[in-house]
Amino acid sequence: MDLLERRAATASICPSDAAREAYEGDDEGWRALMEPARRAAWRLVAAGEVEVTQAGRPVTETEARGPIRIRRTGR
Repeated sequence: MDLLERRAATASICPSDAAREAYEGDDEGWRALMEPARRAAWRLVAAGEVEVTQAGRPVTETEARGPIRIRRTGR
């Protein structure tokens, strides 16, 4: 949520943005955090905090295939 709050109200983030923010190294170790970042996004969806999108449209966890974006709800 902090990443989204630092961006424009209409902006979205990629789970890789969150993984990179959480990772403390300088190498590619952030990649191991991608799945936990995606799971966190779905928990935020369930809490009504964000929506996950593909091609700019909200998707459910079962519909999502491939790259996703995360944005605040209420757009």
